[in-house]
Amino acid sequence: MQQLPPDALEHVAHYFRTLSEATRLRILNVLGHGEMSVGDIAEQVDSSVANVSRHLAQMAQHGLVARESRGSSAYYRIADPAVHELCDLVCGSIARRFEDVANTRAAFARTARSKPASRR
Repeated sequence: MQQLPPDALEHVAHYFRTLSEATRLRILNVLGHGEMSVGDIAEQVDSSVANVSRHLAQMAQHGLVARESRGSSAYYRIADPAVHELCDLVCGSIARRFEDVANTRAAFARTARSKPASRR
């Protein structure tokens, strides 16, 4: 992001906003297994076809997914494999933070167990 102009940063912000919705992340997660129809995606993410279609349209607009029509059905696939790398990077960062918090809590718990109870 070195010296990107404001217009470019606005595009980056839109990309991240597109990824900031949990349903869209679930959709990307199921599409990681391969191309699927809108109905199959909706079933997998436990959402309506209309809702999934709306999310897919926004993701397609930002180049995250690609659409192909076959007869009366639309099939979607991941268009930008880098999105999985980005999600893996973010998930790894979150997992490390949770692990750090868990380790800190465990250290406090060990300390609390090793001290005798004080009397009043």
